[in-house]
Amino acid sequence: MASRTLRKRLHHGDVDGKNNEHLETSGSDDLNEPLLGNYYSDTHAEESTIEETWDDERRKEHLHWTLLFSQLIAQWARWLANIVLGSGSLIGRLLTFPSTTQNGQSTKLLAPPLSPLQEARLRKLRQRLEVPFDGSRVEHQDALLQLWRLAYPDEELPPLKSELWKQMGWQGSDPSTDFRGGGFISLENLIFFAQHYPESFQRLLHKQDGTRAEWEYPFAVAGINISFVLAQMLDLQSAKPASLVGIRFLELLQEDEMAFDNLYCVAFQMMDAQWLAKRASYMEFNDVLKSTTSQLERELALEDVSSVKDLPAYNMLRR
Repeated sequence: MASRTLRKRLHHGDVDGKNNEHLETSGSDDLNEPLLGNYYSDTHAEESTIEETWDDERRKEHLHWTLLFSQLIAQWARWLANIVLGSGSLIGRLLTFPSTTQNGQSTKLLAPPLSPLQEARLRKLRQRLEVPFDGSRVEHQDALLQLWRLAYPDEELPPLKSELWKQMGWQGSDPSTDFRGGGFISLENLIFFAQHYPESFQRLLHKQDGTRAEWEYPFAVAGINISFVLAQMLDLQSAKPASLVGIRFLELLQEDEMAFDNLYCVAFQMMDAQWLAKRASYMEFNDVLKSTTSQLERELALEDVSSVKDLPAYNMLRR
């Protein structure tokens, strides 16, 4: 099938991935539990008992998130210490890229040599990925307040610890505790999204598109998860990306130094479209994220994609 025809099939009508072959992404296979925990029970309590059970539910949420981010930190440490072997997708295994072999079996794709520009940009991106969020650093505090200004330009700045942060979709009153899995780059991604695609950012923040679920995903924490999973999908913690999508991303990086940030915006918009198409609820966020990475892999595999703007899903973004 010609890539342009495939592109048409992958556009808005393919947000649930049902019109094409089902491709699982290895980047999120180990995420067996919903990334966004069960803030609420699956069955609704009677209205008269909601206030009585609220404190208990909040304690359960806190315990779930503590376990979740502990798992994310462990995964992140493993990626920093080990080179990920093998292709990142079924497409990568099927396409005819040269590969090294061991005992007659393919181990990983062989990426072409990087240009000096690609090497410099990849090195800079990896340096960003290694920076943890540090709530004691003034520049990190300032970045968090900058995000608030971009999100709510007509509202006063809250203290760094305030219940007001919850309206943006943070877990609690102190946003700094939610960056454990994503690092400082996840905050940079959110700021980039708000600056370069403000209309899409605001519509997703305020859940203005489509028919929304009764229990929605929290915007800010979802953004942290997207940064985390995107870095995993693109094989960025390997000595040299060896998956198909990782290799294709290096081509995008050649054309755009901010390719990761732009791809993040596409992924966030795509995730929300998947959420709406599946009529998902809170506990289904993990499945939605898997579908999102699968669709993103398919679009990155299109032959005529040479920049993030060439991706079909990029057309969903609004400035």
